[in-house]
Amino acid sequence: MSIWEYANPVKFMRTSGAILPYAVAGAALCTVSGLVWGFLTPQDYKQGATVKIIFLHVPAALMAINIWLMMLVTSLIWLVRRHHVSALAAKAAAPVGAVMTLIALITGAIWGQPMWGTWWEWDPRLTSFLILFLFYLGYIALWASVENPDSAADLTGVLCLVGSVFALLSRYAVNFWNQGLHQGASLSLAPGERMAAVYRYPLYLTMAGFFLLFLSLLLVRTRTEIRRRRLAALLARENRA
Repeated sequence: MSIWEYANPVKFMRTSGAILPYAVAGAALCTVSGLVWGFLTPQDYKQGATVKIIFLHVPAALMAINIWLMMLVTSLIWLVRRHHVSALAAKAAAPVGAVMTLIALITGAIWGQPMWGTWWEWDPRLTSFLILFLFYLGYIALWASVENPDSAADLTGVLCLVGSVFALLSRYAVNFWNQGLHQGASLSLAPGERMAAVYRYPLYLTMAGFFLLFLSLLLVRTRTEIRRRRLAALLARENRA
């Protein structure tokens, strides 16, 4: 069995239909239980109750970056192998990624105001995240503005390549520059830098929930895009007849 079999729309629709109920159930279970568990955790000795924003901010920020990288992979598959499902998956993922980026920016501002004394700072990571959000909006607008779907997939694929620079900067900016207010990585394997277990485990659960939420939305939206393309093809065939 080859992975490229799932680039066939019929195979994708059948497989995604089987996966979708489990993804939705897992997303609801992990997200709700993780958020409830997280917001019941004790206050941090430095940050007080504001630390609980981490259970929304970190999963949203991680998904914002990784969704763009997923779009990059699927766009490259389209550019190299011309599989329509991969292009439609990238298109379907973009609005979800834009919302995740917006959530990360808003929750970051809410978290930053009591910690830094300001809602916004032109910090390297914050700035690259804002640019990433603008790339998401540009990607969505480009898909909407180009009438031919194959041409739109080509152009947005190139845009994905450029935007990936800012996706990586958003992830590693604090490692490139020492200046800036943003803290280092929230999750670390380095000794002495690990988050306390009382926060780490509910955070893992919300991260799993956000991933499954994205997977559910991706499958639903990709299935919708496939149906829309089928409908357009049938209408075009009917008009020609």
